[in-house]
Amino acid sequence: MITLYQFPPAFGLPNASPFCLKLELYLRMAGLPYRNRYTLELHRAPKGKLPWIDDDGTAVADSGLIIDYLKRKFGDPLDGDLAALQRAHALAITRLLEEHLYWAVLHDRWIASPGWEMTRSGFFGALSWPLRVIVPWVARRGIRAELNGHGMGRHAPQQIHALGVADVDALATLLGDRMYFLGERPASVDAVATAFLANILMVPLETPIKAAAAGHPNLVAYCQRMAQQYFPEGYSPR
Repeated sequence: MITLYQFPPAFGLPNASPFCLKLELYLRMAGLPYRNRYTLELHRAPKGKLPWIDDDGTAVADSGLIIDYLKRKFGDPLDGDLAALQRAHALAITRLLEEHLYWAVLHDRWIASPGWEMTRSGFFGALSWPLRVIVPWVARRGIRAELNGHGMGRHAPQQIHALGVADVDALATLLGDRMYFLGERPASVDAVATAFLANILMVPLETPIKAAAAGHPNLVAYCQRMAQQYFPEGYSPR
């Protein structure tokens, strides 16, 4: 049995980390049985990050590398028949989401207000004093350093929002009127796209990036469709 280690649910989503939600979506889309273990103990993770899995004693970290591992071991029902051009499109979409849009969303949650107030309460509000004061301060300082290292954090907020809106607009164009990003059948890139769009559209935080996404009916319908298809029990955790 695959054990999925991820952050606890937050903000009305199965996971407020798009990387954790991406992996849980992939497991459901691929029909692989798993069990959840919610944790904040990053020091126990193989690479100091979440998510990671324990597959009957084999520990694998990083959502993308985990999916590659699962494909090798259990087969590739989602991507096995993709053409080379489709694989290239999937990789480009994944990079747009994970290496660029992610950082714009991270800024709105961790640095800008009121996103930081939501994040501090949602992630750390249950901690006892003085941890609920110390841990958020340390975590936010680390995120700020990561944003600056990436480069996104060096821009003014309006510039960050413009970059994020351009990403969202590109996603809407790439999806077009298709059911899924690569056509009429779901692929693993849809786990990535849904996880990120859900963490924009379905989180109670109003930002220019969310407004841009909500202004594309195809993205809204796609996100809702994926939620209903793969979390029929309700996207909000029970």
